[in-house]
Amino acid sequence: MPPLSSLRRAARIPLLCVFALTAHAQLNAPAKNWTLPVFTKEGNRSMLARGSEARMTQDRHFEVVDLNLTYFTGTADNVVDTVILSPAATFQPDEQVAHGEKFVRVVRDDVEASGIRWVYRHADKKISLDGNVQVTFRAEIRDLLR
Repeated sequence: MPPLSSLRRAARIPLLCVFALTAHAQLNAPAKNWTLPVFTKEGNRSMLARGSEARMTQDRHFEVVDLNLTYFTGTADNVVDTVILSPAATFQPDEQVAHGEKFVRVVRDDVEASGIRWVYRHADKKISLDGNVQVTFRAEIRDLLR
């Protein structure tokens, strides 16, 4: 029969495994009612990312359910520049890129666009839509048909 100290050590190993597995499961558990605010160096609001659920996948990439990305002008008056809404998307805050296969709606003062299979690059302020595309302009377009 093994000494009592060996039995105690052996009994601790499964508890450590259970703790490690529980900690790993908690790290991979989705964040409910997730928010990620981003500010400029001056302390002004630059962006607010929200979702009903988010899970970090790799290198600060987030899989988000009910994504709501609100980009601000970055000035002290907190003016909204662009709003992006999607039921499911991947968001990369460091690159300021969002993309997804499902529906997206992009709203600005001057234009609204929607579609599927999309990529939004905030640095360029460009969105690519690859299916079921609809665009509505809310600005005067002079001499369009000239």
